[in-house]
Amino acid sequence: MARRDSIMTKPKDSKGALRRMVAYLGPFRWLILLVAALCVTSNVLSLWGPNLAGSAINEAAAGKGMVNFERVRYYAMRMLFCYACSSLLTISIHAIMMNVSKRMAKHMRQDVFDKLMRLPVGYFDRNQAGDIISRVSYDIDVISTCMSTDVTSILTSVVTVAGSVFMMVSISLPLSAVVLFSVPTAIIYTSRMRKITQPRFVKRSKNYGIMNGFVEEMLSGQKTIQAYAYEKRVEEKFDTINSNAAEAYYDADRYGVTIGPTMGTINNITLSLITLLGSILYMGGHIGLGAISSFVLYSRKFSGPINEIANIVNELFSALAASERVFALLDETEELTDRPGAKALDEVRGNVELEHVGFGYEPGKTIIHDLSMRADAGRLIAIVGPTGAGKTTIINLLMRFYDVDRGSVRVDGTDVRDLTRRSLRKSYAMVLQDTWVFRGTIFENIAYGKDGATMDEVVAAAKAAHIHPFIMRLPQGYDTVISEDGGNISKGQKQLLTIARAMLYDARMLILDEATSNVDTSTEREIQSAMRRLMQGKTCFVIAHRLSTIQNADLILVLDKGDVVEQGTHRSLMEKKGFYYRLYRSQFE
Repeated sequence: MARRDSIMTKPKDSKGALRRMVAYLGPFRWLILLVAALCVTSNVLSLWGPNLAGSAINEAAAGKGMVNFERVRYYAMRMLFCYACSSLLTISIHAIMMNVSKRMAKHMRQDVFDKLMRLPVGYFDRNQAGDIISRVSYDIDVISTCMSTDVTSILTSVVTVAGSVFMMVSISLPLSAVVLFSVPTAIIYTSRMRKITQPRFVKRSKNYGIMNGFVEEMLSGQKTIQAYAYEKRVEEKFDTINSNAAEAYYDADRYGVTIGPTMGTINNITLSLITLLGSILYMGGHIGLGAISSFVLYSRKFSGPINEIANIVNELFSALAASERVFALLDETEELTDRPGAKALDEVRGNVELEHVGFGYEPGKTIIHDLSMRADAGRLIAIVGPTGAGKTTIINLLMRFYDVDRGSVRVDGTDVRDLTRRSLRKSYAMVLQDTWVFRGTIFENIAYGKDGATMDEVVAAAKAAHIHPFIMRLPQGYDTVISEDGGNISKGQKQLLTIARAMLYDARMLILDEATSNVDTSTEREIQSAMRRLMQGKTCFVIAHRLSTIQNADLILVLDKGDVVEQGTHRSLMEKKGFYYRLYRSQFE
């Protein structure tokens, strides 16, 4: 246990997280004030009940065998009225707080999602999608539940405790001293348990994020898992991750569940002392039977909220741990803003130049060393090389998903860092090897990048991408709905759809990163021929592993270990019989 405690994740800023959680309630401050007023009213009515009960008992005891039922009924009816009104107000309080927590969770999720849209690509490279989803869904749900139930309970408990203390003191100061003696003990114990349990709730949220990330990853790769008969090993790995999550859950709760019973024991001891001292005071004639009865009821009302607060401490700690994860995401460094005076890239010609570029994803790990290249407007530039040579990294730099460490990337003579990111990226159409389609019609997927696209334009793009015949064979044609992530069409068809999307998009430059890897060679040649016609006057960057498909490129850049080792046309590079020649021959031998 000592070792596990030594590696326990510590809460970073619980007070700051709590302040920020409360800040999300700011827009609802008038509703919160209304809830506070209702809480006070409800508890005053509830606290008046024991006083009326004491009065009824006094009336029953005062007659020495002759009970004044009329007076007893009078006090009983007033008690019924007070408790009924208190219950109705409590229901209203919970209804209001549920509405507030729902709206707060919606606001928080919107903030988190908007933040995700502003984060750089590097954040998503470093973090699992499942862990991010866990923060957006599970962690915010935990916070919302805390706000809708726990905050109301705490507010009600504070009012009840304060009112109970006032009423107990007004009945008997000696008995009140006995009750209040238990308060420091409860505070010290709860504070000690907070230090023990909260780090464990942080660890629990982290482990659930890891588990969600693993599940999301395995579900997306289910076909590959089955193809390689890897199910057993995946099950074993999930068993380990699941065990860690379950252990973290148990480790957090096994300390937390002791808080309520311990506080109950402290309160029961206090009640025993009240009974003993009350009997002595009654025998001495210092207090009446009705007053003792009222005091006991008030002591229970005092201890009840204390127990309730102790029981929801777990949920509060869990909410704090969840909020730290959410706010950590909200505090992530956003994609750098454009430089002051950055200009929009208008009237793009498509001249692209890299000068002595050096770059690495991590400090001290350089991938691109000293890369220089030039792509004139309207030319087809092929980028080839072995795996890890830096081909996709060049695309990341062209699109400014990352900024260079050294040198510069220029478009039409202007350093891309002096251009607005939005205008730069809108100047490119992009098709990746990892295709992305969304749930919607085929028409909507193709027209995704062009507002107001007409059916004729979409059909023309689909024909150019050789996907039109397939679309027309579908029951609803272009109105056919693609399932989430395109599960009801093949990978090749998804890739053709994304190519059609890029063709429709009115951009002066095009990037194709292994864009035809999921189509057959014959279709690939037809697509490239069509793209050459459609891309007249536009600059096109193509990353290709199948070198036979880029023989007609205007310029081929051959990369190896982050450097351009050769460049030229297919014929000139083959005549050199250098690196490209060996690479090309290796695909046919």
